[in-house]
Amino acid sequence: MELSLHRLRMLRELHRRGTVTAAAAALHYTASAVSQQLAQLERDVGAKLFERLGRRVQLTELGTLLTEHAEEILGSVERATLALEEAQEARTVRLTAGVWASVASGLLPTALTALAGEHPGIEVRTRELAPEDTAEAVRDGRLDLSFVIEYSDAPTTWDAGLERAVVAVERLHAAVPRGAVPSGSASLDELAEHPWILAGAKSHFGRAMRTACQRHGFTPKINHEVEEQSTAMAMVGAGLGITLVSDLGLRLLRPPGIDVVALTTPLLRTVSIAYRRTAFRRPALHLVIDAVRASAAQLGLGTEPALP
Repeated sequence: MELSLHRLRMLRELHRRGTVTAAAAALHYTASAVSQQLAQLERDVGAKLFERLGRRVQLTELGTLLTEHAEEILGSVERATLALEEAQEARTVRLTAGVWASVASGLLPTALTALAGEHPGIEVRTRELAPEDTAEAVRDGRLDLSFVIEYSDAPTTWDAGLERAVVAVERLHAAVPRGAVPSGSASLDELAEHPWILAGAKSHFGRAMRTACQRHGFTPKINHEVEEQSTAMAMVGAGLGITLVSDLGLRLLRPPGIDVVALTTPLLRTVSIAYRRTAFRRPALHLVIDAVRASAAQLGLGTEPALP
């Protein structure tokens, strides 16, 4: 019997998610591809590993047994990879990182260019995910590392199996239609009467911004709920409302007709790189972190909260 690591990862994900569709989404495959691979795993083993109960899938006793061993096998593969990297001084390695728009455009170009020049054997591939999904993808082994965010008004609960390294601390600014705030600075409560453009309350950003507004004594009147920062900025430029944007977000394409207003009471967000605790000794990982920190420093972003 030969067990495919690829199929064992699918079985593990099926156990965690409960449905083939959810497992496929987590692994970035189609549901039919996952079903075919799991069916092949059953043929490899020569036994039934799961059974369908409506839309959900329940592992058989043998399926549960194999899943337990899959965790051990996949963990051993990761430890073996780490040992080989250490023995080879970890200068030839491929890492996959979870990113979102502002870090991909604001931090990575400089960081990866410098990394390629100094350590050409380290290859970093990226996968864009919603900020809310990146840490889970690292925990599940789909990514080696990911950028994660934490807002001063919405602290995050961290998985005990993950470590994080702070790479930048950003301030948030108000983006308003040109001329809407002539002074060029304002407290958050002074913006209360404006119509707002914000992400949904289920996102880190949307939840944190609503919490910040409530802490300053008002509930924002949200006329437009959009998830993409670029979309929100375009709507601000059209005079449809105001939004909040981070230092890195300001480096994205800024439409005409927008003023950036400093907040007199700073709102901060911390950008970190998350990785599994078992990967702590990977030298390549720390070289990537150092390169990203250097890129952030070039933009004037430190790793400690800025003073008001």
